[in-house]
Amino acid sequence: MALAQEDIQFIKDHLGSWLAEQSLGKPPAVYEIELRERMVRVEEELKHQRELIKTLIEQMDKRFDAVDKRFDSMQKQMDQRFDALIRHIDRFMIGSFATTLTVGGLVHRCGNPETVVSLTRPGAYRHRSSGRAWPGLR
Repeated sequence: MALAQEDIQFIKDHLGSWLAEQSLGKPPAVYEIELRERMVRVEEELKHQRELIKTLIEQMDKRFDAVDKRFDSMQKQMDQRFDALIRHIDRFMIGSFATTLTVGGLVHRCGNPETVVSLTRPGAYRHRSSGRAWPGLR
């Protein structure tokens, strides 16, 4: 069933007043003022929320900066510790190398199992069986 043009015009003319009656019987002007007041309150609340968000973002930035500083200081401490460890290992390796060369030199110089090395008398390299000094071991 289609509406006649007169019915459509009648609905358009009275729709505003019907809606105003449904809003507790207030006239359209009062209803419009209430809507504007609500819009103003909503806009003010949105502005307040925006300010709160800006404040929170600033606080988060400060916290991230503090964490970055802490990580930088921890990185510097770790670098110092690794440098100290590397120096310690280098000294140990040099000492081990020197010890290895010294022991290797003693083994080479006194490579004959018949050679007796006296730790109490330097230069006393003697053959066990004959007791004679080895040539060139003085």
